[in-house]
Amino acid sequence: MTHDTPTLDVSAHGLGLRLRRWDAAVDTDVETFLRGCSDPEFRRWNTPLRPIADLAAARATLRSKTEAAEAGTGAAFCVADADTGTALGHIGVSRIDHVMRSASVGYWVLPEARGRGVAARALTLTARWVFTDLRLHRLELDHAVGHEVSCKVAERCGFRYEGTLRGAMWEAGRRDAFRDCHLHARLATDPEPGRARE
Repeated sequence: MTHDTPTLDVSAHGLGLRLRRWDAAVDTDVETFLRGCSDPEFRRWNTPLRPIADLAAARATLRSKTEAAEAGTGAAFCVADADTGTALGHIGVSRIDHVMRSASVGYWVLPEARGRGVAARALTLTARWVFTDLRLHRLELDHAVGHEVSCKVAERCGFRYEGTLRGAMWEAGRRDAFRDCHLHARLATDPEPGRARE
C-alpha cells in the first residue's frame, strides 16, 4: 500500500457487535468460515469465485482475503457478538478503488444468528468504517433477484435500490449460467438511518 492508503487492519465495535479480521491460522475461524459458506441458504443465493468445499479451500480463501487487505483492495471481517465473542457471520468489503473512492460490500449470517438484526447492524458498522476511516465516497451492494431478506437489509441501512444488473451473477452452484441481481448503493453524503435492524 502507498503511504496515502488507509490501513485495512482495523476492527469496529458497536451495536452489540465486534467486527474483527478472520485469521487463516486459527482453526476455529477456518471451520466457522467453511460452515457459513456451506450453509444451504448461503449457497442458494451465492456462488463464490473459488469453490469452498473443505477446510483447505476455506483456509486458502481467508489467506487471500488477508492478502487483499495488505494490498488495500479488500477487507474481510468475522462478525462477532461484542460480549461473548461468538462468531455470528461475515461481512466483506471488496473491489476497493482508492482513486474513484468506491467499493462493494457483501455479507452472510450463520443460521443460528439469523433474525436478530446481525446483518443490518454489521452493514451499518461497516459503512461507517468505509466512509470514515477509508474516506470512500460510494459503497455498492448487490444481491440475486428474489433475495428479499438481503434487499430489506440494504434498504433499512440506507442503500438505495439503483436498478437491475442483467446476468451479473452466477446461478446457484454453477459457473456456466447467470442470473440478474439488484444493485443498491449508499454515498458518504447520504444520511445514516436512525435505526438498523434486520
